[in-house]
Amino acid sequence: MRLFGCRAAPQVGVLFLGLVGLAVGAARVGQAEPVSAAVLQAEQQRIAAVARAVQTAVAVFANDGQGGGSGVVITPDGYALSNFHVTKPAGDWMQCGMADGQLYDAVLVGLDPTGDVALIKLQGREDFPSAELGDSDAVRVGDWCFAVGNPFLLATDFQPTVTYGLVSGVHRYQYPAGTLLEYADCIQTDASINPGNSGGPLFNAAGQLIGINGRGSFEKRGRVNVGVGYAISINQIKNFLGCLRSGRVVDHATLGATVSRDEDGRILVTDILETSDAFRRGLRYGDELLAFGGRAVTSVNGFKNVLGIFPKGWRVPLRYRRDGERRDVFVRLMGVHGTEELLRKAEGALPVEEPPLPKPLPQDEQPGDADKPKPKAHGEQGKSVPGGQPQPPRIVPREKVRRQEPAPRHLEKLIVKRPGYANYYFNELNRNRVWRTLLAHGDFAPLAGTWTLAGTDSAGSRIEIVLAGDKVTGRFAAKQVDVDPARDLDSQLAPEGSGGLLVALHLWQRLLRLGPQQFGDVYYLGTVPVPDRAGLHDALVATHNVVEARFLFDPATGQLAGMELFPDAQVDPCEIYFDEYRPVDGRQVPHALLVRHGDTVFARIRLESVTLAAK
Repeated sequence: MRLFGCRAAPQVGVLFLGLVGLAVGAARVGQAEPVSAAVLQAEQQRIAAVARAVQTAVAVFANDGQGGGSGVVITPDGYALSNFHVTKPAGDWMQCGMADGQLYDAVLVGLDPTGDVALIKLQGREDFPSAELGDSDAVRVGDWCFAVGNPFLLATDFQPTVTYGLVSGVHRYQYPAGTLLEYADCIQTDASINPGNSGGPLFNAAGQLIGINGRGSFEKRGRVNVGVGYAISINQIKNFLGCLRSGRVVDHATLGATVSRDEDGRILVTDILETSDAFRRGLRYGDELLAFGGRAVTSVNGFKNVLGIFPKGWRVPLRYRRDGERRDVFVRLMGVHGTEELLRKAEGALPVEEPPLPKPLPQDEQPGDADKPKPKAHGEQGKSVPGGQPQPPRIVPREKVRRQEPAPRHLEKLIVKRPGYANYYFNELNRNRVWRTLLAHGDFAPLAGTWTLAGTDSAGSRIEIVLAGDKVTGRFAAKQVDVDPARDLDSQLAPEGSGGLLVALHLWQRLLRLGPQQFGDVYYLGTVPVPDRAGLHDALVATHNVVEARFLFDPATGQLAGMELFPDAQVDPCEIYFDEYRPVDGRQVPHALLVRHGDTVFARIRLESVTLAAK
């Protein structure tokens, strides 16, 4: 190439071509370059996902506007998630604004102080816009996500703030403050999460709820986000959701053992409580953990992460190795706290600081607000103004957000105080729901006479069990054993090796005949996994004559799937699993019973005849 008769240097040629390009570009000024259809489609999908998500967001206002945060509705009838530290200052009831411009009353349902989660229920509608729960285990670093909420309580018009970003990390562990506010297995994001975002939703790009925003790393002086925020994973919350619906103050789990990494990278047990179920299942000092809760254990941090996603009392699979031999067991998890300890710490926990509600502008600085409808409260039905679009006010006057005071009359029946509960009303609600579903399979109340169960075990031996009101008798392979219901049941765990089969069946009959209200102390525990059975099962806990029983109900049918008898908290229960339901006098009765005690199957009983006498 020559310029003006001279050979141009290569860089001059590049410069010339660049100038030509600029000249051509200049000639096209004003002519829009065509945008790819795929780009436009992706943009519209993002806009639509955000528009749907915004409708589900909740602005939570605490005492007299001196704090608050965010939340998200997860069911059309108004159940919503937030943080424990957001709802704690509000007490038993609070007020929540939504993007429809309405201010709704809400009552507290259940609390998870350790995991920093709260469940509340908004009042006034049965058709709330609700978020679709996603799968946080499918989240990967680099995924697009967005946070919706009320940072710095800016949503005084109830229109939430949306911030967009990336998933910066997964399976993060954040140490607790003492033993509360532990963020295990959480999602890290660079979407801006600031004070006031607490309790609000984190969505994936498709608008599915993948987490509840809680902690953030802030610039120390200004409490301004520095691009590191943390969300409690929605899969962890799914594990706790049934427990939260129970109206209880729920606890997290511990294995009852500590672990550390050795020089070869193995995760070894360094200490273990002899009173733990893990010890009863054979775990010992020096054993190598391989997997826990269905997840491989490759680090101490990873073990803490998976441990932190389970509620107290759950049974989860554990795989460990000793002397080259792999062992697989199900372990019942202990609680991080004692019952009284948890309640005491939850009551005294200091909430994470949230900003005060901004002061309202003077009326003369809010042009047009005088003609806008005021927010409704106390659970009134949200309505659209003529034209079909709700018109929210620009600013919520501070006096519109109530101080913490006795609940208004229309909420009083929804708040029942009882020691150990966030709100006992919801425990009764779910206990009765489970019982009504069971009654659809038959009412056993009229059958106050003797029940006789006869059949064989897997070895062909004859078994006969007679359940009378004043005596329980069992004949196993020609050997008779008796239980006197008037004596302490924890000392009558016959037949030997069963852990108390006759006592368990006595309580089974008692529950079916009397129901939860007359049985004794019966409460709804929540939902729990059952080994080798699909789905989480509803659980009722019933106490009678110094023993405790857990009744497990199939979520699909509502039938009783099994029960566990605990003569003492530190021994293996007698487990009975019911199958092959058949009609007997119009009532569904199980005809196959699997009886386990610890790691041993005591018997597989197949009933050939069942007699249920009225008198």
